[in-house]
Amino acid sequence: MTQITLTNATLVPCTADSENRAFNGWISIENGRIAAIGEGAAEGEDMGGRLITPALIDCHTHLVYGGSRAREFEKRLEGASYEEIAQSGGGILSTVNATRAASEDALVALALPRLDALLAEGVAVVEVKSGYGLTVEDELKMLRAARRLAQMRPVRIVTTWLAAHALPPEYAGRAEAYIDEVVIAGLRAAHAQGLVDAVDGFCENIAFSAAQMARIFDVAQELGLPVKLHAEQLSHQGGAQLVVARKGLSADHIEYVTADDAKALAAAGSVAVLLPGAFYTLRETQMPPIAAFRAAGCTMALASDCNPGTSPLTSLLLTMNMGATLFRLTPTECLRGVTCNAAQALGLTDCGRLAPGLRADLAVWDVTDPAELTYRIGFNPLHSRYFGGRKC
Repeated sequence: MTQITLTNATLVPCTADSENRAFNGWISIENGRIAAIGEGAAEGEDMGGRLITPALIDCHTHLVYGGSRAREFEKRLEGASYEEIAQSGGGILSTVNATRAASEDALVALALPRLDALLAEGVAVVEVKSGYGLTVEDELKMLRAARRLAQMRPVRIVTTWLAAHALPPEYAGRAEAYIDEVVIAGLRAAHAQGLVDAVDGFCENIAFSAAQMARIFDVAQELGLPVKLHAEQLSHQGGAQLVVARKGLSADHIEYVTADDAKALAAAGSVAVLLPGAFYTLRETQMPPIAAFRAAGCTMALASDCNPGTSPLTSLLLTMNMGATLFRLTPTECLRGVTCNAAQALGLTDCGRLAPGLRADLAVWDVTDPAELTYRIGFNPLHSRYFGGRKC
């Protein structure tokens, strides 16, 4: 049995009862789990008053992909809209071509530096979506690459099937056939191979309708897989209410949700995942209704949305600052958004908080005030990271 105690630390449990209350105390770890937490002094390794939080969780990323979309970034600066770029063959489809051309080994090699950037900021759990292959085999290739990342780094990878991301050119005008032959058939194959933890889709006027997504969610339910959805990012398409009807884990982006949607998400226990990196990159003006979420008691999470086109962001600390600066979240909401609330968005109950019995995934910071993590820009105060009780 391995046991360590970290003492003289400023602890932020991020649990429901303590909110974000920081206190001086100690935390004991046994066999990769948190054994006990207490206030005051104890025998152990002196942390010098440093802040200890749960390790961070990035609950929405597209970390595995090929190619670059820097030129698309330039086009947007020149005035082209996201929809115009997508309709001209750019956007997601340009990444699809690069991802299809890349081998599984190449995809792993390309994703590792992005993953390392997240880990260097105290992240221990990363969700990774497919969605840039758009054939059965290329989607499976992406998920295999994502799973391999957890074999190469001390990190927990949660995989999501996102074949309903865009309609590839070979299926132009045949969306229903694509759903049958690629999205649903591939989902069954991914499930059979143990490659998928959840199912997602892009419910938008340039992607798939709520009715089409409902067909896919029917299969997810049959397979016992939880669902989530890119919903109401560019317009209101009814995606949030579909998440509510299916008691989905989360609705993500959600700039165009209504107050009624917010109440329904709260009642269903679905998390509102805010993605300020995409809002920033696309220079959007329609903000998610934060006040409505607060009024409804809807749980809010934050994520990087790391992807090559609309959020080339590999910093969860910067994501927190964006959440505060762009969306007016409080530092407490930001920290909970990348810890306990992010865990809820992934359906995880063994991480994201400091509590006895949970995984000892910890981030130790060279600060003493939790607000510092949200306040600073371009500054990483991570002192050390513990993954399953091991310092890494």
